[in-house]
Amino acid sequence: QVQLVESGGGSVQAGESLRLSCAASGHTYGTYCMGWFRQAPGKEREGVAAMDLRGGSSYYSDSVKGRFTISQDNAKNTLYIQMNSLKHDDTAMYYCAAGRIDCSGAYLKNYVYGYWGQGTQVTVSS
Repeated sequence: QVQLVESGGGSVQAGESLRLSCAASGHTYGTYCMGWFRQAPGKEREGVAAMDLRGGSSYYSDSVKGRFTISQDNAKNTLYIQMNSLKHDDTAMYYCAAGRIDCSGAYLKNYVYGYWGQGTQVTVSS
């Protein structure tokens, strides 16, 4: 089992920045990919950023590319997402996820991730 705990959410103005953290614990060995997803009210959960832990490659959705950056601190078993130039449309619950199956070609797809955090709310006022 892998436990994931997100933190860092909050309320900001459009144009401001936030950094979310995801602390991983438990049996993290063998995790292939980790990612950040978000879900706004009335919308489906969407993948916004992911990292292949085998090589460090990162992947982003078109909606956040150039504004969000995913990173990890192996020593702390923590995944981050730096979110700059936030927009009202970025308002959502943000979830951290970890996967132990081959996520190649599907980094931003829900089905490759078997472990999820409880989420942290990000609210951006325009």
